[in-house]
Amino acid sequence: MQDMQDHEDRSFRPSPAEWGSAVVCAGLALTTLLLLPLLETADTEIPGGTFPSGGHELWGVAVVLVGQAVALLRARTAPRAVLLIVVALPIALAAFVPGSAFSLCTLAIFCAAFLTVGVLPVRRLGPLLALAVLLLAGAQTVNDFRTGMPASEAGISAALQALVVVGAPALFALVFSSRREARLSRTHEVQALAREHQARIEAAVARERTAMSRELHDIAAHHMSGIALMTSAIQQQIDTDPEEAKRSAQQVRSQSTAVLQDLRLLVGLLREHPEGTRSTRTVAAVPDLVEERRGTGMDVEVLLSAAGDDREPGTGIGPLAQLVVYRMVQESLANASAHAPGARCVVEIDDTDPGRLTAVVRNGPSAAGPRGTAGGFGLLGLGERAELIGATLSHGPMGDGGWSVRLVVPREARDPDVDDHETHQELP
Repeated sequence: MQDMQDHEDRSFRPSPAEWGSAVVCAGLALTTLLLLPLLETADTEIPGGTFPSGGHELWGVAVVLVGQAVALLRARTAPRAVLLIVVALPIALAAFVPGSAFSLCTLAIFCAAFLTVGVLPVRRLGPLLALAVLLLAGAQTVNDFRTGMPASEAGISAALQALVVVGAPALFALVFSSRREARLSRTHEVQALAREHQARIEAAVARERTAMSRELHDIAAHHMSGIALMTSAIQQQIDTDPEEAKRSAQQVRSQSTAVLQDLRLLVGLLREHPEGTRSTRTVAAVPDLVEERRGTGMDVEVLLSAAGDDREPGTGIGPLAQLVVYRMVQESLANASAHAPGARCVVEIDDTDPGRLTAVVRNGPSAAGPRGTAGGFGLLGLGERAELIGATLSHGPMGDGGWSVRLVVPREARDPDVDDHETHQELP
């Protein structure tokens, strides 16, 4: 409540521009009003009675001038009313005290027109300025006619003077307003660009965080599921088969070391200078991954169908795409171990198609029943990874109650001109 009252007090408090306009207009007009009779007395060429020298006429002119100056104190809060009041007050002066003192009202009209045009929108100025010109022209006509000027000449002269007195400050105000709007537009544009840049940075950070979460999920799901299986086996073997329990404990240690290595690799990628820290997760490393899972007691088999030549598996597939294939197999085996323990798994890599590579991971039904179709963040992350490299990921239950995950990765396009050129260079 107090804040609203303070805001209202500030809104009704005249601004420095309003104070300055009111003081300057009142000071100059009243000073001129007092000095002109002295000039009239000293200069014999000025006819007597041109300026009021005292009495009610002088006070009448002074009241009008002070009234205009006081009205200027509200030029910001009530611009329409202020302009009309400042223009209308000289009408009383022309009706009751006609003469050359009428021109002293011009300065306040200049200030009122300038301040009004600077506050109001341009589309609302036309009728207001037209009304101000008509009022001022009427007052000027009455004043000139009563001082002895012919009616036709007084009307034309008054119209021209009114257009100049109201139009000139309005034109200057429009120029200043347009320049101010241009500065504001540039400022807003710069601010918008800064906000857009900040939004892009935040989006990039969010993508990087998502990528980090996927990597951490893949690492943890793969290794920890194997460690969990081995520790449960150790609990059963420690009394019946101590030697096998020792070997299982060594495998747990090996899995733990692998977790640390993968985490160290991920942290190294996040450093500013990750020299010597590169991912080795490729299609060629899938058999090693399967062998590692087999060492944890998982029943898993890998079938790798390569092309007839001696090229390495995954040739024509970029490093990022090979990492996606590796992570797909890793995530699928981790899901099979968690949701279908004891089920047989088969990993098939078909690298014979010259246009694409296909990776399929199938697992049989679990002893506890068919696996549900609800996927977690792992499959969601795999789908986003596949979309990133232009691959196709599909997954779902099979007829026998098992589960299948299929990833089709297109090979990178080859430039035949470059290949032919390189072939010719190699020929003797």
